[in-house]
Amino acid sequence: MPEFSLPVAIREFVDATNRGDSSAFADAFTRDPVLEDWGRVFEGREGIAAWNHSDNIGKQAHFEVLAAEPGFEPHSFVVTVRVSGNGYNGTSPITFRLREGRIDRLTIAPN
Repeated sequence: MPEFSLPVAIREFVDATNRGDSSAFADAFTRDPVLEDWGRVFEGREGIAAWNHSDNIGKQAHFEVLAAEPGFEPHSFVVTVRVSGNGYNGTSPITFRLREGRIDRLTIAPN
C-alpha cells in the first residue's frame, strides 16, 4: 500500500478501472493527455478511450496498488500495481504526470 496519499486523479484512475466506469476513467485525464503503454502511444481523449477499450476496462482489468512514491519530475508519481483481468496480468510500475489536478501523461513500462 502507498506510504502517502495518492493524488485524487490517480485514485480516480484506479477506482474507475476497478468499477468498470469508463466515464469516470476519462474524467481522470486532462483534455490532451498522452498514454504510453510499452512503447505504444495513445494521444488525446480519443486515444485514451481506445486504450481503455482495448487494454483496460474493455479487458476487465483490476488494479491493486502495491506501492507509490513521488517521481523524478515535478508533479509525477510512480505507482506499482498488480494487474489482473482478461488482458495483461502481472505487476508493473505506472508513471503518472499531473497537470491542474488531472493526469496529463501516463507511462507503463516493463519492469
